[in-house]
Amino acid sequence: MAESDSYKTGVVVDGKEFALNGNGVSYRFYADETTGDLIATHFGGPVTENIVTPPVPQPQGWVGMPGRVRREYPDLGRGDFRVPAIQIRQSEGYTVSALQYKSHDVIPGKPALPGLPSTFGSEEEVTTLVVHLYDNYSSVAADLSYSIFPKHDAVVRSVNITNEGSKDITIEKLASLSVDFPYEELDMIELRGDWAREAQRVRRKVEYGTQGFGSSTGYSSHLHNPFLALLSPTTTESQGEAWGFSLVYTGSFSVDVEKGSQGLTRAVLGLNPYQFSWPLGPGETFTSPEAVAVYSDSGMGGVSRKFHRLYNNNLIKSPFVKEERPVLLNSWEGAYFDLNESIVYDLAEASAELGIKLFVLDDGWFGDKHPRLADNSSLGDWVVNKDRFPDGLGPLVDRITQLKVSDSAEKLRFGLWFEPEMVSPRSELYEAHPDWVLHADGYPRTETRNQLVLNLGLPEIQEYVIESVSKILEGADISYVKWDNNRGMHETPSPSTGHRYMLGMYHVFEVLTSRFPDVLFEGCASGGGRFDPGILHYFPQVWTSDNTDALDRIYIQFGTSLVYPASAMGAHVSAVPSHQTGRTTPFSFRAHVAMMGGSFGFELDPADLEEEETTQIPELIALADKVSPVVTQGDLWRLNLPEESNWPAALFIAPDGSRAVLFWFQMRANINHAAPFLRLQGLDPQARYTVDGNATYSGSTLMNMGMQHYFQGDYQSKVVLIEKAS
Repeated sequence: MAESDSYKTGVVVDGKEFALNGNGVSYRFYADETTGDLIATHFGGPVTENIVTPPVPQPQGWVGMPGRVRREYPDLGRGDFRVPAIQIRQSEGYTVSALQYKSHDVIPGKPALPGLPSTFGSEEEVTTLVVHLYDNYSSVAADLSYSIFPKHDAVVRSVNITNEGSKDITIEKLASLSVDFPYEELDMIELRGDWAREAQRVRRKVEYGTQGFGSSTGYSSHLHNPFLALLSPTTTESQGEAWGFSLVYTGSFSVDVEKGSQGLTRAVLGLNPYQFSWPLGPGETFTSPEAVAVYSDSGMGGVSRKFHRLYNNNLIKSPFVKEERPVLLNSWEGAYFDLNESIVYDLAEASAELGIKLFVLDDGWFGDKHPRLADNSSLGDWVVNKDRFPDGLGPLVDRITQLKVSDSAEKLRFGLWFEPEMVSPRSELYEAHPDWVLHADGYPRTETRNQLVLNLGLPEIQEYVIESVSKILEGADISYVKWDNNRGMHETPSPSTGHRYMLGMYHVFEVLTSRFPDVLFEGCASGGGRFDPGILHYFPQVWTSDNTDALDRIYIQFGTSLVYPASAMGAHVSAVPSHQTGRTTPFSFRAHVAMMGGSFGFELDPADLEEEETTQIPELIALADKVSPVVTQGDLWRLNLPEESNWPAALFIAPDGSRAVLFWFQMRANINHAAPFLRLQGLDPQARYTVDGNATYSGSTLMNMGMQHYFQGDYQSKVVLIEKAS
């Protein structure tokens, strides 16, 4: 490869050597002339050629040559005892594969994946390399797709498996991405949790052997997020090398990190093999979800900002992604199931009087034969409850949307909650179609939250959901939908059910978001149970957690921001004591934490607020309106992490650098003690900045000396507005 053209961004090919170059990354591999295997040579900072390395010593011991090299897409059964990326059960029953290089293509732009969410971009933004592999013994073809987004230093990978033989085969394991790192020490970061404590950041050393995580819940889950980071042991939030990996998928997944006997580290992301087995007949093709890999030499913060920009610009397709979201009030914690027409109207009227722009009616509005009075009935019966709303939703919504928002020329908007993927045993739908739920013959149908899961892999159920939701949306002026999901999958009829469900669910999302382009959709799964890139392809925001306690939310939102942009986070101010933790925190503290999300709102009954809290709301809404464009569209710099500091802080900087917003917190009182300085990041060192409309300082001063503030007491907060001086 000539040095003069070896580092142009995009895809560079020289014979059987391949380079994917971004502005700050090179991803390189080649096809071995002898074995036909793809061998990785580099994934990191920019390089212009491969360094000639000494040959790998001849194998001594049980590990063959395939187990001593960095394989690009490792198959099974040929002397590499590390975790494979693919396992195919051939028609004869064995699981040996020998995928070898056959040819390649370079494609301007990036093709979409059939039936799956995926990143997108113009020919100026992305180039795609497809490497064709073939197993001459089984007639199985594998097309490895690599798309490089140079501006974001992101490589996006997926694989097509085609059975070109005459007999059936079964795919038993399939990774979207496998990366082998050279012999070096590495740490890994994951996001673990459970309901109400999602996205808890965990950092640990990569040891010899296999370590990993995943989800077997049927969905991406609260338990583990489909995100992995690998980083040097010395890497921090702002310095050092880091690699991030994110699976664009909403189903069960698996992440394996293995440090093999030779010291090489392999990272594998893909479908969970315990819940996946896909028969493939002659001529049939299976497409994996895609995985995104990002590199940064500016620490974990650099990885996060690259993910945020890529996902905001090249994953989330909703037109709302670049728009400011309306400040909302959701009825759930304010009313729960205690609803009727007058209660709902009063809540909406109180919202408008406070300057809130969107009122959302949560659970409890539907069900005819089985009214939704609690969580033990009615899911699946998407008809308005006539006892609570005698005239239906249409007339009530018309009255609500005529309410004038205080201090605004706008009228109040109306939103509605659904949970369409579920069914209650006490429902007309289940009585008519008990066979529509996931079940395994005579095994008991396990209920969670008094509900079962509809099998969205079936076309007739997809159509039922689409038409049920469409009928409601067409019958009233609804501009927002909260789409919930409150349990995992249990008894499934086959190992292919989960993925077929995902394909059906994505079809439903595609149809509804296309049919109702002016409706803002928010994903939810008992909070952040499905906060993943697959959902974000269709819905521009996700309810980050059912836990609205402000202190816990700092951890949850900081953790979520490792890979997901703030624009995608729903965050609300709730009443105290917290309905989840029982903790009492100041109203402004709760509001400032919630403003770090792209969708800011309230989840309470305004009638229950203290007068002092009520009087704060207009001012807080005005502040939220002011900071929202920067939070939604800007770059995030995590200055202090809550796991490491009593003073967590985050700085958002507008895309053009003209404005910044600092969120600064004190979690516990710091009695009779000096306050630390907070050094900002990401500013122009030569520019001057006005802080809160008062003093003006250079970017260099703010970043190298920093700012100091004395907080008084527990749970204190400060929002600082920073503007570049003209």
